[in-house]
Amino acid sequence: MNANDLDALERAYERALKLEKSGKLDKATEAWREVLRIDPDDCGGAAVRLAAMGRGETPDRASPAYVMTLFDQHADAFDDILVRQLGYDVPNLIAGALAAHAPGPYPRMLDLGCGTGLCGVALEPVTTERVAVDLSEEMIGLAAERDLYDDLYIGEIVSFLREQTDEADWDLIVAADVLPYLGGVEELFSASSARLNAKGIFAFSTETLDAEALKGRPFVVGPNQRFAHDLAYLEKTLAGTELKLIHAEAITVRHEEGEPVPGHLVLARKN
Repeated sequence: MNANDLDALERAYERALKLEKSGKLDKATEAWREVLRIDPDDCGGAAVRLAAMGRGETPDRASPAYVMTLFDQHADAFDDILVRQLGYDVPNLIAGALAAHAPGPYPRMLDLGCGTGLCGVALEPVTTERVAVDLSEEMIGLAAERDLYDDLYIGEIVSFLREQTDEADWDLIVAADVLPYLGGVEELFSASSARLNAKGIFAFSTETLDAEALKGRPFVVGPNQRFAHDLAYLEKTLAGTELKLIHAEAITVRHEEGEPVPGHLVLARKN
């Protein structure tokens, strides 16, 4: 994208955001569609914003360009914002659930969407070899500074699972705070199942909404531009793989504007 296109994209994005925040949703819809026209890769997340406004189809996932841009931009302040300000504690919740229902230890762990490496910290006591992958180069850099991972990769998680066939299979695959940026989970669950050793564990978290908001749909884009999933959909999708659900619990994923964001923590075992 040349400099003129970048300038046009920035102006269009700022205009769309201003219109949306002011409640002028018809004009905001037109503006977000203009953002998509300028930037089909959707670095700004226009598609999920349209879906959250109820003015566009729910995409199957947030665009990789948007996820990469979002986390690259917030990497330096990520732990402070997410953990200290928003009360995010999913990695420790996963560690607690594993201790209670599948205590390990786990010789080989794969951390999908690792961010700054919070799962590496929480699960270090029960894992030996730890490998991580994330779309964001900035996040991978911060995870590397923790010196907890044997290898770190920049890439899309499903592609990594499918393409890194030179790697041995995994005893524990973790996807903390990944599903909120991924609507349909079929490919992720299938690829994770294929790469787990027998009796291996797949642990993940997701956000959810009440039944009225979900309206019988398997997933929707919520008001904060993240995907919310119906637990029954997750259970059904797991049942279509070699993964057997062994634990699911309601959790508070984080707090936003002082309100708890509900979700689920799920453990599944490879048959």
